Amino acid sequence: MNEINLRNYAYLGDALWELFIREKTILKTNNAQKLHKLTTDNVKTQFQCDLLHFLESYLTEEELEITRRARNLPIPIGRRSIQAEYRQATAFETIIGWLYMHNKDRFYELLKLAETQLKI
Repeated sequence: MNEINLRNYAYLGDALWELFIREKTILKTNNAQKLHKLTTDNVKTQFQCDLLHFLESYLTEEELEITRRARNLPIPIGRRSIQAEYRQATAFETIIGWLYMHNKDRFYELLKLAETQLKI
């Protein structure tokens, strides 16, 4: 398999995480406004940042290296406080995308761990 750019793993991870959350939230309500709030609470930058911190103790050395590299990607956000959160969220999305492509069992294992932290 050709190696994929870390940004592309993050792009994939973002879509996978959004789908995972939507699969959970559609079971909770039929109200569109509540559905949107439940979804956005679990996909926003701050939540993904917190989730990465929670998951770090479960990550392997290789996975930690992927997240470290992803945190160091140049990003187009100006304010430092937002930039730090955005970098963490990008690292979270990257490891989700990377695991999906390289180790589906581990991908599902981390999703199960992450599910314990959802705001649903």
